[in-house]
Amino acid sequence: MKTKILLATVLVGLLASQGVASVAKGQKLFSKKLKKPCEMSGAKVSLKHTQDQWENLYNSKKLKDEIKVICPKVEYINEKYLPHLYEFFYEYASDSGNVPSC
Repeated sequence: MKTKILLATVLVGLLASQGVASVAKGQKLFSKKLKKPCEMSGAKVSLKHTQDQWENLYNSKKLKDEIKVICPKVEYINEKYLPHLYEFFYEYASDSGNVPSC
């Protein structure tokens, strides 16, 4: 019984932590951490790919590498920022029809 409760608690924690990524936080992180070294706006970076392409990059753990390809002057990207940056790039991808304010 204790094992089932522990397992349920761990699963709920994992699911909850995955659901906290935010477009707004991703936009703020891009503006604070990446805009200057990227030398372009978040809108321009987001437009580099479609939503499916951003999703594939994130799911295949290649988002960080792609950001460095698009923005070669970026030296460091904290892993904990990636879910938020992904949500931001996905929301404003070339096929989304949305335009960010940064």
